[in-house]
Amino acid sequence: MKYNQLAKDIIANVGGRENVKSVVHCITRLRFKLKDESKANTEVLKNMDDVVTVMKSGGQYQVVIGNHVPDVYKAVVEEGGFQSEKSVDPEDADGEKGSVLNRFIDMISGIFTPILGVLAASGMIKGFNALFVAIGWLDNTGGTYQILNAIGDGLFYFLPILLGYTAMKKFGGTPFLGMVIAMALVYPALEGIPSAGDPLYTLFAGTVFESPVYIEFFGIPVILMTYSMSVIPIIVSAFFAVKIEKFFAKVIPSVVKMFLVPMFTLLIIIPLTFIIIGPIATWASQLLGQATVAAYSLSPVIAGFFLGGFWLVFVMFGLHWGLVPIAINNFTSQGYDPVLALIFAHSFALAAAIAAVWIRTKNPKMKTLSPPAIISGIFGVTEPGMYGIALPLKRPFIFVIISSAIGGALLGLFGTTGYVMGGLGVFQLPSFIPSEGIDITVIGAIIAALVASILAFVLTFFFGDINKNDTAITETPAEPDTDKTKNDVKNEVIVSPLKGKVKNLADINDTAFASGALGQGVAIEPSEGKLFAPVSGTVTALFPTHHAIGITSDEGAEVLIHIGMDTVQLDGKHFKAHIAQGDRVERNQILIEFDMNGIKKDGFDLTTPVVITNHSQFEITTINEQEIKSQDLLIELKAK
Repeated sequence: MKYNQLAKDIIANVGGRENVKSVVHCITRLRFKLKDESKANTEVLKNMDDVVTVMKSGGQYQVVIGNHVPDVYKAVVEEGGFQSEKSVDPEDADGEKGSVLNRFIDMISGIFTPILGVLAASGMIKGFNALFVAIGWLDNTGGTYQILNAIGDGLFYFLPILLGYTAMKKFGGTPFLGMVIAMALVYPALEGIPSAGDPLYTLFAGTVFESPVYIEFFGIPVILMTYSMSVIPIIVSAFFAVKIEKFFAKVIPSVVKMFLVPMFTLLIIIPLTFIIIGPIATWASQLLGQATVAAYSLSPVIAGFFLGGFWLVFVMFGLHWGLVPIAINNFTSQGYDPVLALIFAHSFALAAAIAAVWIRTKNPKMKTLSPPAIISGIFGVTEPGMYGIALPLKRPFIFVIISSAIGGALLGLFGTTGYVMGGLGVFQLPSFIPSEGIDITVIGAIIAALVASILAFVLTFFFGDINKNDTAITETPAEPDTDKTKNDVKNEVIVSPLKGKVKNLADINDTAFASGALGQGVAIEPSEGKLFAPVSGTVTALFPTHHAIGITSDEGAEVLIHIGMDTVQLDGKHFKAHIAQGDRVERNQILIEFDMNGIKKDGFDLTTPVVITNHSQFEITTINEQEIKSQDLLIELKAK
């Protein structure tokens, strides 16, 4: 078999067969679950001729191969003696989900990711509102200010309701139950009781947990807390609510299950939350907030140097999810947060380093990738620049870390602090403005960003060794054997396989596609769940889950279409194929139908890359970002 030696090398460098718990594949990559990832030789794998890159995410060790991954997978299964598409380890078959850290990261990301966009948007509105007051554009007693403040503050006040939904969904319960629990926690009549009269008595008098008791529940004292804008209480409550709901779902007859299960669940979990879970979780959140602020106070400069410098590293390994909820908790329990403020400079440093690459590079592809990555970096989106340019070139990434660390130290020195959960990049700046108006902490943030940017630019420009290493960007995976050779390809017009909006490939949330390593092309945000043939040719690859397809056109172009991000995890759910691998297809023929609402409901991004995997044989012209209909011109190929 052609890929037997490659398979042997891959198995050896993931730590050997005994280190592999399971291996499956999607349309472009081998997805290993390893017993010990430290035994894998990641750098060796990355430097193999037939390996694009290596990625680690969600407990999976992903070896990105390209669109011939099915052949490599077969060789890996054969050489390793693994079970095809199945677990090779009983522990994995029983549903083991990785380390405690991986499970924690997965839990946090699952709860917070769905609301981060609107959370950042609300914070930005609050930040800009404070900015408008500080520069005299608005009066903080006027109606305009009040309405803008309501827009920005409403989400934070009712944050437990959103978290109730996402937490219940993540833990496997009914999301609306989580919302109802949270609604009870922020119910105005209960929140107003402490201000209406004297307490009945006081619990834990003389301790840090001293708590007045205003009401009782069947004689049991209830410690009323302020749960609006809280984070931890509703998450803990949702965790136990799922256990209760599942218990009643097993014992209550099906005929009355629809209303009795939620009724008994709410009757148990809400009083339990008010009496036990809520107070304990609130105290824990307050202690957590005080602990992080105290640690920051010991040395803001060192804290800034560490967090600023290593933030991009945290993002690479998903560890930043451990800090984001701490920051959100600080906002809700302390009213401010220094943690996320310390990473303000990193995106500007990255954008500046890429600007230096853009000026110095002689590589046409890098010239194309750099401008959108610079713009993304300025607005706080670092993945395209980090994975597509800085990391492959190595030195620019190191210089960005150094510059970001110095910027973080300056932010600590100036005492820059966030007062709302705002955006990233330039949109984070307004969140630093205190109620008194612009002060040295805000000016210090601007200085820190400028220093980090200038330093990153200068270091990369003069010492980046850019043109020596730019082949790291242009290396592409070995292409599968087809009947077409380089001399067989001809000019080709690729029409859009979808109706929707065209996006820049470098801006999508998948590093392998965004970097261009899997091919050149565009991405489409679909508005209709039908995929049509963009060319006439042969279906050379159709993944069993029907989420991705490869077509070799009559003119020799190899087109790869991947519907959505990570949709391989749906295991074919929501997809229906009208063709099979090996079929002859004609342009505009329907290939696959997919349920957009179902895919979105399951939490997956529908952004669909459309790339030419043998792009080195063509000069490629793509259309700009715009709305497009299926069969409209999408990509023009001119044979070299």
